[in-house]
Amino acid sequence: MSRIAILGAGSWGTALTLSLARRGGHELTLWAHSPAHAEELAETGENKRYLPGFIVPADVRITSKLQDAIHGTSVVLCVTPSQALRSVMEQIAPSLTKDQVLLSASKGIEEKTFLRMSQIMANYAPENPHGTLGGPSFAQEVASAMPTAITIAADDEQIGKRLQDDFSSSSLRVYRNEDVAGTELGGALKNVIALAAGVVTGLELGNNAAAALITRGMVEVTRLAIACGGRRETLSGLSGIGDLVLTCTGGLSRNRTVGVELGKGRKLPEILESLNGKVAEGVRSTTAALGLAARYGVEMPITEQMALILHQDKSPRDAIRELMSRPGRLE
Repeated sequence: MSRIAILGAGSWGTALTLSLARRGGHELTLWAHSPAHAEELAETGENKRYLPGFIVPADVRITSKLQDAIHGTSVVLCVTPSQALRSVMEQIAPSLTKDQVLLSASKGIEEKTFLRMSQIMANYAPENPHGTLGGPSFAQEVASAMPTAITIAADDEQIGKRLQDDFSSSSLRVYRNEDVAGTELGGALKNVIALAAGVVTGLELGNNAAAALITRGMVEVTRLAIACGGRRETLSGLSGIGDLVLTCTGGLSRNRTVGVELGKGRKLPEILESLNGKVAEGVRSTTAALGLAARYGVEMPITEQMALILHQDKSPRDAIRELMSRPGRLE
């Protein structure tokens, strides 16, 4: 049995809590940032704002107090928005013991520093073992116990095996690897490409264009991940092509949804407001991805055009036209 703290009561944090609870054998605590949200969860058992229709078991402890959430736990699962992880780590780092495992399930890159989530965790808790969770996994389907395969990456093989056992269940098949960088970047960068795939759909450019966008997007993701120390085979797996295909094509993808609405002509602030507090990680990861690309001298034309659409109000149709008119080259 493991005592696990899930930090973040959004849709993904709640879905992982439900999956862990179904597996059984764990003592679970779910932390919500807002006291009012924690109180509502505790009273109703339902995350009406982020994942309605699912009941959190009564034996899952719910709190809005961070120190209370992590006290005495063996695994701290961070499922906060990526831009909020640093604040959470600042608060919990002084209370962590060296044997607590830190596992990130947040798929993003910090906007100003270009750091991956495990790097932020390591900055505040360098002696704690850590890892990351990735792969194609819509929260609603995981919450519904629909068959899902994910991967957990950890530098330490024994930690990886332990986490694999903790999370594996009849509906969640867990693979593992030791490529933390590749797993994290696959999960973060696919959100950027999903925005662009949504734009293609919103512009009604057809299946050929969508397939080309996803394929060339995978090239960009792989190129940058390898430059940052990731492995090519990781990007060919669940946390790479698997997550990319799901997020670019699935109707439950927030990033794709934002892209679709941009392609239809809606403005970004209006689209984000309509998400009702839910986060589309790709919006902010796009800037960070370009920062990393500049640092390592990696070419990312799709990401560049997506940044212009998001942050400089470039016409989506003009962006597609510019991508199509780039000079010919070897594939």
